[in-house]
Amino acid sequence: MFLARGRPRLIRLRLSGASSFSERFLPFIAPVTDNAATMTPFKWAVVFVLTLSFMVFVTFFGRLPAFRRTPIAGLHRLIWIHTPNAALALDHRLTAGKLSRSLSRFGKYIVHDRHPTVVVFFLAILVVAEYMYLPEAWPQLGWFTRLTAAIAVMMPYLFLYLACVSDPGYITPENHAYHMSLYPYDHALFHPGNECRSCRLLKPARSKHCSICKRCIAKADHHCVFINSCVGYGNHHWFLLLLFSTAVLTTYGGLLGVSLLSSMMTQRHPDWSLWKPRGMTLNRYMAVWGLAVQQNIRMGATTLLSLLTTPLVWGLLTYTLYLVYAGTTTNESLKWSIYKEDVNDGYAFQRQLSSSRQKNPRTEPPCRRWPVEPEHALVATSDGKPPADNARLAGHGEWERVWSLKHVENLYDLGFWDNLVDAFVPDYTFGRPAI
Repeated sequence: MFLARGRPRLIRLRLSGASSFSERFLPFIAPVTDNAATMTPFKWAVVFVLTLSFMVFVTFFGRLPAFRRTPIAGLHRLIWIHTPNAALALDHRLTAGKLSRSLSRFGKYIVHDRHPTVVVFFLAILVVAEYMYLPEAWPQLGWFTRLTAAIAVMMPYLFLYLACVSDPGYITPENHAYHMSLYPYDHALFHPGNECRSCRLLKPARSKHCSICKRCIAKADHHCVFINSCVGYGNHHWFLLLLFSTAVLTTYGGLLGVSLLSSMMTQRHPDWSLWKPRGMTLNRYMAVWGLAVQQNIRMGATTLLSLLTTPLVWGLLTYTLYLVYAGTTTNESLKWSIYKEDVNDGYAFQRQLSSSRQKNPRTEPPCRRWPVEPEHALVATSDGKPPADNARLAGHGEWERVWSLKHVENLYDLGFWDNLVDAFVPDYTFGRPAI
């Protein structure tokens, strides 16, 4: 039992001989377990990092189709929709909206404009954590571990810089024809002939206008505040490498920190082990770890931060790689989720497309690098009835109701390897002769 106040006293332990675990560790453990205040900072640090990680998870993943109609999506709406709306309503009731009006310009800048706030915050976390961690850990490392640690530390900075400064695929009048030739229209998510109302340019397949960047982005994935830019055709590979290098850094730092702290414990108490020794309660084991962290507070706190944030980074990387595997982007996955609801409601229809059909070269230029062509056109109606005859809708034959997305082919899914190559190698021709 922890004693929060009063004169320190030893906890009574039943000793089973001079070689028992309790007797060997009693001088070390008793002071830990007799002082609740010793564990308080450690516990609060764990709670803080876990809470922060969970909130970041909800912020980034709450809008994903996979979490629709789940508590994660509900919490995301509570934080980013209902709570701000409630605050605005309260402000209008108490101050007639004076506070919200005074903060509106700042709020619009934070939410709707590009600014490096989150990039600076991300860099500050990296720099401060490494400043706390390395001075205590470096003298204990061998030359090979120092080399690998230096590489692990430098890679996120390099890929963050490249992801930030690279052109994500801005579509301009000068390069519009080039981006129109990158991907064919699948006649499902992307139909030819649609014009961006802001840029006044025909929308290339897989593109999207970003309200923050104020431009159309080729193969738009999402706008990422951590790089203060969109993730698109031009920097998707740098974004993947940034996620991978950050995941490696947090994993490496966490495991190395645990190894160093455990080594320190073993030097002081030879019978200590990384795994909970037999005869030691879980509370006492955690208390020993808490004391080890406090005695090496700089490295210990950074190790704790690394361990608790590692699953979040790997989760984001895994999801991003899954999108590559599926041959889609975050933007396209949201579009497919809308189609899924239309399919479930019986509002989606498809009909065949002929490979020899006549195309308008202005609105649907040839895409010679892509190895496949669409075979069906997919549309959704608002009344659940097949589309009326319309010259703008491609295809021939009768419209058939679609009851499952399994019957709809994703034109942009060429298999994981080719999808990955398309992300990393610009203008890759997939074995076709270069134009």
